[in-house]
Amino acid sequence: MIVPPGHRGYPWRTAQSIPRRPQRKHPMTARISHIELDDRNLPPPTPEIEQERKVAMYDLLEDNSFALPARDGRDVPDGPYRVALSIRERRLVFDITTEDMGQVAEFHLSLSPFRQVVKDYWAICESYFDAVKTMPPSQIETIDMARRGIHNEGARILQERLEGKAEIDADTARRLFTLICVLHYGG
Repeated sequence: MIVPPGHRGYPWRTAQSIPRRPQRKHPMTARISHIELDDRNLPPPTPEIEQERKVAMYDLLEDNSFALPARDGRDVPDGPYRVALSIRERRLVFDITTEDMGQVAEFHLSLSPFRQVVKDYWAICESYFDAVKTMPPSQIETIDMARRGIHNEGARILQERLEGKAEIDADTARRLFTLICVLHYGG
């Protein structure tokens, strides 16, 4: 099978094989410096899901844009921020702290707007993982295009749900959506 060099999202792409970016596009304070997933109550991930998680976390920490706007007339401490993602009481929870662990914010988002797109994303991922094993590159590319479209839709929903709570760019939204899918997969 022919592997397009550096093509994002392929299961053979490992976090160690990703080249480091020389510069960040975003200010050093408007970013996530640490990401944590609370997956304690989830079943063990498949190798493919674990790979998706690792790559999304690596990419997110390498380059992201995450800023918290002032809310209710209160200033928000500058980042960089530590973000813990979890699912509690059927809600997606973003727990945000400063690097010295000072509490900054906690957002609770309904999972309902994500349910269908997460379901579609895992269905297309399963097709993609199977296709990589047996299909020619042209068919893999078609499935991958569909997967990216669903992924973009999930990222758009996340940006909408975080409006007024956190400002994130499209790439950051895509990576966070992948991590939401990982949490949602077992939840």
